[in-house]
Amino acid sequence: MKCSWPKTQWFSLLFVALMLFTACQGQKETQGIDTNNPPNPSKQVSVPDDQIAEYIRHIFIDSSGNFWFGTNNYGAVHFDGNSLSYYSYQQGFKGQQITGIAEDINNNIWFATDQGIVKHISSSTKNSHKEFINYTDAKYFDKQRFWSICADSKGHIWAGAERGIYRFDGDKWEQVRLPYPIKIEGEFITEATSWSIYEDKNGTMWFSTNGFGVYKYDGESYTQYNENDGLTDNRVDQILEDSNGNMWFGTRDGGLSKYDGLNFTNYTERDSIGNNEVCAVFEDSNGNIWFSSEGFGVYKFNGDNFTNYSYDQGLAVKAVQTIIEDQSGHIWVGGGGGLYRYDGHTFTNISRNGPWN
Repeated sequence: MKCSWPKTQWFSLLFVALMLFTACQGQKETQGIDTNNPPNPSKQVSVPDDQIAEYIRHIFIDSSGNFWFGTNNYGAVHFDGNSLSYYSYQQGFKGQQITGIAEDINNNIWFATDQGIVKHISSSTKNSHKEFINYTDAKYFDKQRFWSICADSKGHIWAGAERGIYRFDGDKWEQVRLPYPIKIEGEFITEATSWSIYEDKNGTMWFSTNGFGVYKYDGESYTQYNENDGLTDNRVDQILEDSNGNMWFGTRDGGLSKYDGLNFTNYTERDSIGNNEVCAVFEDSNGNIWFSSEGFGVYKFNGDNFTNYSYDQGLAVKAVQTIIEDQSGHIWVGGGGGLYRYDGHTFTNISRNGPWN
């Protein structure tokens, strides 16, 4: 989604804008909830039908095995194995649209939201309520919404916003100046908007952009990869390193790219998949690459063949945003239409009433 749009992209922009404008406004300085008067996290949330949310943007499983779901309108949802709890403004959580979730080395959970960054304090999991710290200070973020978050192995938090990257060192946030080829201007979505931040097994950081391809940062210098190098599209939605060290890039309108350290291999609607918009990429425990394809559900790639899963397999989500695997080997998928789980044979819709087992 560049600032200069071809006509064929205006409909996509309008759709994204409509989804985003459901978020509430308002920001405040760093703040936690009132521990003397804790809110009730189980307060009934008005969600259509019995879905957890009509739009699941992100699924995350923390180190304790608990599920966290990022929604488009209802904040963060937590499942502890027994019950669901919703967290948004009434619970001290400043954000309704959740676009990224990560866990740091101290087991704190971090959220990228429409209002900034929210931290869930690990120790509060043992209490009857959850405590959140909201980083929504305009002097750092200038009221930008955030699209991605990553907790690295060194204890830093990286977050992708409308106009670039921010890093938290445990004490303060600072903007990270990537060597973009032009000055970044505009609001809402720019060429520097980062939908995905990833740390590879060597500790190298990778940053997606919305017009400049991807940047790799080894702690000293940056390397840019774009269409001139073989990347299928300069607008990158998702980054993944597989178990063999290959880097995978899901793109906005170019399909899927694999980079082996020397060359790019691209998989597009011309030869492999149904649609070139790939928002989610994930590797399962068997080494299969799962990825979304707008309007076509998800694909599984075993290195040789592609298998498509959509309505015929029980997956009633066309706009897939997130894919993850649980400890039992089940694949979970979320997007427009709710939450689904794959047991190796068929997809099952997981509502507020389950089934969770």
